[in-house]
Order: sequence, then C-alpha cells, then structure tokens
Amino acid sequence: MSIPKEPRQLMINLMYLVLTALLALNVSAEVMNAFFTLDEGNKASISTVESQLEQTVSSLKNLLSDESKAKYRPIEPAVDQVRSTINSFNSYVDELRNELIDAAGNQNGEVDDDDYTVSYGKRVPKGKKNKDVTTRMLVDEGRGEELKAKIIETKDELVGIYTKLLQEHGEKFGLREQEIQNRIQNIGQNLPFGIDDETWKDSKDKKSWADFKFRQMPLAAVLPLMSQMQSDAKSSEAALVNSMAELAGGRVVEFDAFFPVVQAEKAYVIKGEPFNAQISVGTYSTQINPSDIKIMVNGSRLEVGEDGKAEYSTRTTSTGKKTLKMEVEVRNPLTGELTEGEGTFEYEVGTRSATVSADKMNVFYIGVENPISVSAAGVSSNELDVRASGVTIKPTNRASGKYVVTATKPGEAKIILSGGGLETTTFDFRVKRIPDPVARLSKSSGGAMGTGTFKAQGGVGAFLDNFDFDAQCAIQGFTLVYVAARQDPVEVVNAGARYNDQARRLVNKAKPGDVYYFDDVKARCPGDNVGRPINTMVFKIK
Repeated sequence: MSIPKEPRQLMINLMYLVLTALLALNVSAEVMNAFFTLDEGNKASISTVESQLEQTVSSLKNLLSDESKAKYRPIEPAVDQVRSTINSFNSYVDELRNELIDAAGNQNGEVDDDDYTVSYGKRVPKGKKNKDVTTRMLVDEGRGEELKAKIIETKDELVGIYTKLLQEHGEKFGLREQEIQNRIQNIGQNLPFGIDDETWKDSKDKKSWADFKFRQMPLAAVLPLMSQMQSDAKSSEAALVNSMAELAGGRVVEFDAFFPVVQAEKAYVIKGEPFNAQISVGTYSTQINPSDIKIMVNGSRLEVGEDGKAEYSTRTTSTGKKTLKMEVEVRNPLTGELTEGEGTFEYEVGTRSATVSADKMNVFYIGVENPISVSAAGVSSNELDVRASGVTIKPTNRASGKYVVTATKPGEAKIILSGGGLETTTFDFRVKRIPDPVARLSKSSGGAMGTGTFKAQGGVGAFLDNFDFDAQCAIQGFTLVYVAARQDPVEVVNAGARYNDQARRLVNKAKPGDVYYFDDVKARCPGDNVGRPINTMVFKIK
C-alpha cells in the first residue's frame, strides 16, 4: 500500500489505524478479564472444598478417639499423608505462578504490589499479556514438563497411600479381598487429578504436553490453567479422605431399647398344620446372658437359648387371623438397667390356595421368554392344570412349578390354574413391548469425548439398561451430522449400527471443538415388527 502524499489523507489513515488498535485492545482486555474471572472461580472452589475437608477430618479424628474404633486408627496417618501430599503440590504450583508473575512484571525476584495493576475492577498482574515469559519458562526451559511430572508423581503418591492402607489393614476393617481390589481400582480411575497425555499427540505441530498447553499462551490464560490443576488436586484429596472416612463407619451406640422379633416358618398356614416360629429380641448382643432375657407369648414364658432365641409352636385348629401378644424384659449388661418392651404378631390360617408369580417382573414382555413360578398349596404338581389366555405357556420343570411364557402382542393375559381339588383360579398380567434401549458410543450417550476415544468407536450400540431379560436390540440406522467450527453442517445417513464409508470419513475429521449429532436413531428389539425411534446423541470433541 502506498503512503498518501496529501497531509489530510495521511492523517485519516493514521486515525483509522489508531482506532483499529484501540478496538483490538478493548476486546483483548475483556478476554483477559474473563481469564481472571475463571482463576478466581477456581480459587473459590478450592476454598469451599478445603472448608468441607476440615470438617470431615475433624469429625474423623474425633470418631477415632473412641476406643471402640481403635482398629480404624491407621486411617488417621493415611489421611495426614494425603493432605500433606496435596499441600506440597499446591505449594509447588503457587511458587511457579509467582515466578511467572514476577518474570512477566518487575523481574525483581519477589512478587510484590508493584507486579499488579487494576483492570475492570480486578487486581491483575502487569504482565498479563506476556507470552514470551510463559513460552520461555514453561516450554523452552522445561518447567512445564517438570509440572507434568509433578502431577503424575503426586497422583501416584495418592493412589499409593490409599493402596497401602487397604492392603495392610483392609481385612481388619472388615473388607473382603475382592472389595479391597475394587476400591483400589476405582479410586485410581475416578480421581479428577491427572494428565491428558493423548490430545496433544493429535496435534501435528506440538512436540510435548507443555508445548501444547503453554506455548504462546498469555500469562492471563496460564494462571487459570494452573489453578484448575490445584482445584482438581483438592477434589482428589476430598475424594480420598471421604473414602477413607467411610471405612471407619459411625460411632458405636449402646442399645437402649429392646423389642421382640418373630421369625415364622410360614405367615399363612393350612388348617391342621402346625405354626412354628422363632421369637428373639431386637438389637440383641452376645454380651447378654440368656438369664437376663424374659420372653412371654400370650402370657406363657418361653425358654431362651444361648443365641437369645426362643422356640414357639402351636397347633392351628381354625381358619382366620391369629394374634400373638409378646412381652420382653432385658437387663442391660452394661448399665444393669431393666428395659421392657411389647409387640404383636399376626398370622393367618387359611385353606388351600394357588399362586402364580413372575420370576423377574410383574409383566410379560414380547419377544423374550418370561419365566414364572406356579404353586398351589396342598396340590400335587402332577394334578395341577396350568393354562394361559393371550399368551403361550410351557413347562420347563413341572415338578418345581417352573414355566415359561411367550407373548406376541401387547395387551392383557391370563394364567389359569385348576385341578387337584383346587377351584379354578385366574391371574391377570399385562403384556408389554421390551423397553426402549439406550443408544451409546462405548459407555456414553453424549457430552464431551476425547478425539482418540471418539475416533476409536466403530458405530452406535443399543443397550437395554437395567433390563433383567436376556435380550439384545439392534441399531437399524441413524443420521450423522458433523458441525465444525465456522463451517456448514455435513449430514450423512447411515444404515445399520456400524459406520459406513461416508460416516467414517466424517468421524475421522474429529478435532477439538467439533460437534457431532446422531439424529433419527432407530433400533429394533425382539418382538418388534419395525424399528422404533430412540434417543438422540450429541458429542463435543475435546
């Protein structure tokens, strides 16, 4: 562009450049202000978690001072180790933050008030826009990779403390070996603190994690990144402390009330059969001597055994509801106090009857085998006649009363019992389609997903969550919509569950910030004549 010779035109051009610069500075200041807002939010989150942690640790130490919790006392030094490890990490990050702030500002070797100014009402470092210092210290001089190593080392220490505690004391805490292993595995996988060492490798021009994170990043953007690492560390500390505190349970409470408990062989018996029951004292302790227990049933005292239970038996001579009136007296072996209690238990004496129960649910589902159990008190399985209306039924083990029901259309069904002197009895059931499956990529139905994880998926799966039957649904097809930043959406129709060539090409384009929509997802389940629409999924690539 040539420089105008006319002074007036030259002045206009200069004013245009100055205005453009001022606009750029204004936008930059707003962005910088947003970074510091994020940094303050992270610090507030850390403060909140720390406050909750102090309460938890204080309560735990108070709990472990009780002699009844002596076996759990190894938890206390483990908690102290976890807290010390996180404090050490956060102090390291604070020192690194201060070095960056000082180097970007006065460079006097000490962070002081001269390093700060006020912008948009916030006290912010003078060198907030400095990219050279962050690049030099964190990338070129290797401090960023040192930070990465510190994060990995700290997480390994946390998991190691928790692992050692459970391996050395888990059985003493009442945990089984498999539960110990599950807890160790889960805590390692679920801690929010760690390193994403995969995303930067997808970037062709980045040589390391630190290069990806910090190169040419202004100080204002680096500070909230570091406070987020500290926030994740504090959240991991809370997760570990809470998990260890749960192991100790609650404080032992002396029982101060006793009540009779009836454990009957049957709550409904046939006339002529005996009614048998065990009657014991609720909250019974092995420290109680049987002679300190008195149990009365309908005015008669029962003999109490060493386990605190008394046997009771009576003949049934008539039908209808029967009531047992029970009284109990217990002398507390700890205080010597005598505590009394009373209660009632009702049972019913009836004639022969029949029942049909679904083994898995109270409905029959189309397309699968629905197992049921059939019983009729006093009627031999060979004499019992089992029929169905609206569905098909066949025995799998007639002697045990096991049958399988299959259905072809929704509506109502009936199971009809007769024979062996039993009056014809009908049981009503509902017939339904299998519930809608859930579409997922791997284990996710939407949200943020890493580039590598997203590209590794071969297609969409349909999952019947919390469905007790052995049934599988198949994806018939879906529409994949790819939306890249500042580009028009690209749509592909995919038949079947697995990606076709066009869909695979769209998936392979995934990069951070892209959004993928899975619309018009259809699945076909056992018993379906045609496919059914199920949930839509939206993934944002991170």
